[in-house]
Amino acid sequence: MAKIYVNGDVQDVNLPLNVSELIKQLLVENPEMVSVQVNEEFAEREEWDSIQIKEGDKVDFLYFMGGGAR
Repeated sequence: MAKIYVNGDVQDVNLPLNVSELIKQLLVENPEMVSVQVNEEFAEREEWDSIQIKEGDKVDFLYFMGGGAR
């Protein structure tokens, strides 16, 4: 088991693991609408399968909401 941080919370995961697998494992809602940061760097969607998660990594799932003043 390896410890990583997901949106600030400690998660125990089995390695090897890539970003796509992590999204599936954690049942991330609306994965088509999420942006991912790994260690504070945005991960390009087309690279999710090749970005390997490592012990101690910080992963953030971000949802951008539209809206504004009327």
